[in-house]
Amino acid sequence: MTIASGDRIPSVPIKLIGSGDTADTTSDAVLGQGRVVFFGVPGAFTPTCDTSHLPGFAANVAKFKALGVDRIVCGTVNDHHVTRAWAERSEALGKVEFVADGDGSLADAMGLSKQFAGMGKRFARFAMIIEDGIVKDLFVQDVAGVTVSGAPAVLMALQASQVSA
Repeated sequence: MTIASGDRIPSVPIKLIGSGDTADTTSDAVLGQGRVVFFGVPGAFTPTCDTSHLPGFAANVAKFKALGVDRIVCGTVNDHHVTRAWAERSEALGKVEFVADGDGSLADAMGLSKQFAGMGKRFARFAMIIEDGIVKDLFVQDVAGVTVSGAPAVLMALQASQVSA
């Protein structure tokens, strides 16, 4: 079953890649406090993830912060070494935090795992807005490319929630 609006973020062991060291932690510790934008990609260094999905979030950090987002986190089903190398090479490290879900446990727990030909289990492409550990909005990409799960769509949802508040 796919995680939905109103659901609590599950607690699953993950590795958090930030500007400092890589830390063993849990998904609820990373995603459970404040307003968090969490987006998942099928893989580090993969073409769409690398050139279309991640850059939109990294380039718009100031806009997300202005809309009350405390942290932006990218999740990938890769080991923490690959995830760190991608974060550093993309120059997004320090703007975006990265979660390495090496065996796909978090992807499974959220119901957002998907089998990709030649790649095995990965995150489906998605983005979500989380407030104090509760999913407020979920945007799952059902077609190729980055539309509903990209930074512009998430920014529009955040703006709309401010207008209706």
